[in-house]
Amino acid sequence: MDKKAIKDLIPSVFLRKITGLFYGWYGNYSSWDEAKKNSSGYDSQYILEKVKDSAFKVKNGIEVYERDSVIFDHIEYSFPLLSGLLWIAGLNNRKLNVLDFGGALGSTYFQNKYFLDTLLEVNWCIVEQPEIVKTGIEDFEDQRLHFFYSISECLKSYDIQVVILSSVLQYLEKPYELLNEISGYKPEYLIIDRTPFLKGNDRITIQKVNPKIYTGSYPCWFFNEDKFISSLSKKYKLVLEFDALDNANISSEFKGFIFRKVNL
Repeated sequence: MDKKAIKDLIPSVFLRKITGLFYGWYGNYSSWDEAKKNSSGYDSQYILEKVKDSAFKVKNGIEVYERDSVIFDHIEYSFPLLSGLLWIAGLNNRKLNVLDFGGALGSTYFQNKYFLDTLLEVNWCIVEQPEIVKTGIEDFEDQRLHFFYSISECLKSYDIQVVILSSVLQYLEKPYELLNEISGYKPEYLIIDRTPFLKGNDRITIQKVNPKIYTGSYPCWFFNEDKFISSLSKKYKLVLEFDALDNANISSEFKGFIFRKVNL
């Protein structure tokens, strides 16, 4: 996947993940294009600077935790995700190579850094939009945290054990295509977190942002859980499912999953 493709695939997705702080989700649209036409968009440069500023404060120890530009006075852990990472590292001699797709400037990495620092080796690789990658390389990258413009570029540099997709898939026009692409690379594990599911067919909504955070609205999927799991079932076995931190104003559940590759 080249730079243009990654930009098309995740159009400012890292700017759109302050899930628990949004006004809500509305509508049931027949297509992504229809929902997009009824969305207002957002000021991406303003939000980029906001995310960068918050991430800097956490990196430098000024603040404890940030998620999607919002500062918190305590860390909100996704303990199933953390447990999954430590389990995978334990099976690999306390070494961990992660591909965090759409991982912004390292929110999940810094969230779990205290525990990750106990491991012998960590390579946390983030695949993001070009402007995020550029900022990451210039201001955040170190011996453990790395930034890449594409999945293929990342895989040329590191033998990835686990791919993380946290609050990402619902913001992609074609989420199943991404799942198919990633599974084609055959990473041993997939961890999916903060993803919304409902009963019935997949549904396209519009997510409206609380203007106290920033002004904007954009399309967002809610997935049918059985269809979602089935899309991976030929290549991956479901190891664990768990409740995620978020919630919505429509009947749904935010969930996470840990999958392990099936050895065919």
